Amino acid sequence: MSREAPLSVAERDFILKALQENTRLDGREADQFRPLSISFGEEYGHVKLQLGKTSIIVRISAEVTKPRDDRPFDGLFDISIELTAMGSPGWENGRTSDQEASVSHVLDRVVRHSNALDTESLCIVKGVSCWSIRADIHVIDYDGNLTDAACIAVMTGLQHFRRPDAVVRDGHVIVYKVEDRVPVALNITHKPLSVTFNSFNDGRDIIVDATLKEEQAAEGELVIGINSGGEVCFMSKFSGAPLDPLSIVSKVNVALEKVKALNAQVDKVLQVDLAKRAKLGMADESRAANDR
Repeated sequence: MSREAPLSVAERDFILKALQENTRLDGREADQFRPLSISFGEEYGHVKLQLGKTSIIVRISAEVTKPRDDRPFDGLFDISIELTAMGSPGWENGRTSDQEASVSHVLDRVVRHSNALDTESLCIVKGVSCWSIRADIHVIDYDGNLTDAACIAVMTGLQHFRRPDAVVRDGHVIVYKVEDRVPVALNITHKPLSVTFNSFNDGRDIIVDATLKEEQAAEGELVIGINSGGEVCFMSKFSGAPLDPLSIVSKVNVALEKVKALNAQVDKVLQVDLAKRAKLGMADESRAANDR
């Protein structure tokens, strides 16, 4: 975890006592997420996400490169996150923390290794050229639950992104500008998200979407990666006190409900933004025709 100022004994006792009485500091239920806000920049794949006071920017980019020798039919997909002092005073620029490694591991397993992005569709010429997709995560402000916020932002960015169109002529790859040809959406096979649970009071109290103070008072953490179809892509209990197996099974059902609701919200904001872009695009074409 990051080197934040530790909780005082009084703060910790207050949080634990409140949870024993089914009360959270911000008034939420145990399985309730904070308000989620998603907006987009001018470019495709530029996502601004805010979960409570945790704020993240994700940029999806693409370039033509050579595929790996052992996967000649596959394109490349990488996720990069760097925790800097801009996001939290407890993070140091240029130094990889345990938290950064933990978040990277979860994103890699939930999104990349679950094949949420069809990398075979990124192949241009077998063994010669392919698309390399990269998701860069920038944390603007950190107030807990970085893993889930980053996962939502990356999956939203992948669905929003449009890569340039490309064709092969005489053995050469020609990449068209966005102004010349309509850009191409990525092939998303399914939409997994992570849901992080924190446990307190010897595992008797378990909550989702913990704030920073709640994370600092927590005894353990359980991360479940699951898609809207109920397929579990990832599960890990990184640290802390043990949890009852029946509690873990029940939390899988909670995670499924949360992922369905989150994906529905993401789908809604995507539809609104893409409809707006389509309308602006048609207006630009009309103005261009009139100019001619």
